[in-house]
Amino acid sequence: MIDIKHLTFTYADGTRALNDVSIRFPQEHIFAIMGSSGSGKTTLLNCMARFLEVDRGTIFFRGIDISDIAEMEFRERLGVVFQQLNLFPHMNVLENLMLAPMRVQNRSVKEARQAAMEMLDRLGIADLADHYPAQMSGGQAQRAAIARGLMLRPEAMLLDEPTSALDAETTHDFALWLKELQSDTSFIIVTHDLPFARQTAHQGVFMRDGQVINAGRISEILEQLS
Repeated sequence: MIDIKHLTFTYADGTRALNDVSIRFPQEHIFAIMGSSGSGKTTLLNCMARFLEVDRGTIFFRGIDISDIAEMEFRERLGVVFQQLNLFPHMNVLENLMLAPMRVQNRSVKEARQAAMEMLDRLGIADLADHYPAQMSGGQAQRAAIARGLMLRPEAMLLDEPTSALDAETTHDFALWLKELQSDTSFIIVTHDLPFARQTAHQGVFMRDGQVINAGRISEILEQLS
């Protein structure tokens, strides 16, 4: 579904964050991009999301260079949930979910509200509808942010360090919940949390110093790292 070929990215200070990276992400899957801080995995996510312009290489989405996809269409097809989540603090969860359908798809308030409630109910978090971000735990906020991202029915979602603010028990519950959503979209998870990657994803890559040093089944990658 997403095919990255020979990607290179260098920051303005001369730091080469990605060096000839090639990865193919399968469809209908949870895929993990693993590595420690500074390995290049978040830079890769930002390149995939078109927030950074690459030096060399190409990123294809279903065979099309992502630079050739119109901005609005691209944002509908590829969702992103950042580590900071970026839920609007002055809006409750229901209002956060309603915003994109109203702004991007020009749905009425009534249509957006119904779609948002259906999404929350389907994901088992309808009880969060009237909660504001400051009233929620880290795990609840993660679920709300993903629910918001799913409102536009993206073909794939990028998740940046989704367990960074979660304790071990909440991380376990979140992993099980995320696996239940595989039929809704494909997830590409950037994480340094190797136990979470093992529990959640089937395939992945491990990055170091801006390069992919291992790729394949998560269990096999982690065996080679131990």
